[in-house]
Amino acid sequence: MLYHKLGKIPHKRHTVFKKPDGGLYYEQLFGTEGFSGVSSLLYHVHRPTMIKQIGEAKNVAPEAAIDKNITSRMLRGWDVTPADDFLESRKIVLFNNDLNITLAAPKKGMSDYFYKNADADEVIFVHKGKGKIRTMLGNLEFGYADYIVVPRGMIYQIEFETEDNRLLITESFSPIVTPKRYRNNFGQLLEHSPFCERDFRLPNELETHDELGEFRMFIRKENVMHEVVYGSHPFDVVGWDGYNFPYIFSALDFEPITGRVHQPPPVHQTFEGWNFVICTFAPRMYDYHPEAIPAPYNHSNIDSDEVLYYVDGDFMSRNHVEKGFISLHPAGIPHGPHPGAYERSIGQTETQELAVMIDTFKPLRITAEALNIGENDYWKSWLE
Repeated sequence: MLYHKLGKIPHKRHTVFKKPDGGLYYEQLFGTEGFSGVSSLLYHVHRPTMIKQIGEAKNVAPEAAIDKNITSRMLRGWDVTPADDFLESRKIVLFNNDLNITLAAPKKGMSDYFYKNADADEVIFVHKGKGKIRTMLGNLEFGYADYIVVPRGMIYQIEFETEDNRLLITESFSPIVTPKRYRNNFGQLLEHSPFCERDFRLPNELETHDELGEFRMFIRKENVMHEVVYGSHPFDVVGWDGYNFPYIFSALDFEPITGRVHQPPPVHQTFEGWNFVICTFAPRMYDYHPEAIPAPYNHSNIDSDEVLYYVDGDFMSRNHVEKGFISLHPAGIPHGPHPGAYERSIGQTETQELAVMIDTFKPLRITAEALNIGENDYWKSWLE
């Protein structure tokens, strides 16, 4: 948990804060979990409550093509069709009541509207592309292998420098946090954590737009996309402080935990939400026991569905994967390395793989979008 501030703020909260012309700045508490979760205190040029128009509402709830699944699957993630619009490009492939797992290939960002996800925190993993995310609390530049963490309710726009972009987006219906076992009682990351606070990139460029007019906003709430017109520019904050803000962590800054023998997946954990975790498999040295088998041992997914998104490098446990492939190994059946991978791994000293794993503790449902990019016979690939 980090404290951060940008811009101008008064000495005491909930007190008079005057503009140069003698008028008042308008204070807003931006918080979670009622008044008991993390929050930030914002100061606006104009009232943030001015709504001029409520437009159409569109149902965007994901639909399950397969509700109860026992089949291991491989999805070709980069086969998702690119789209010009950022929101239209987002395709949910797997979901349950705790999260949505989404692929996106946006050609463009958002130039004429703003977006607010009032349902979920977002973790946007940038597989390909670079650009800038502009928010009401400041801006951040992003690039390859960045996790962009956007708290629910954060108003933002995203800009890309090119049209060839690939994103993996996790929408969490609970707050996204770092693993509790890596934090002390005060929220500070401990010495044995695979990352520390200085690895986080925080908002550093605060835009303040003193503008009235009509500003189009899309707000996702209860799986419905609402179109709303605000009466003032959403980025009119002159200053803020607190603990609730967007930030970026690069997967390339993850410091792997290794051992003499193969370490279990929890050592790769990076984030967690309610009933799921996000892990980073970063380039690392392999196990150094003289008879170690670096390949993962076969294991039974009794309690969780395992999703692995392949980013880059050599994927030692699979015989054929490419960038953007997504494996789904459902709860209820064992899985492990492909035939030959177990043996090939002996004697290897390092891996350059980069992958993102999402383990859910409730079964995932599969959408038609996922079936459209799936390899139907992946479940046979362990046969010798």
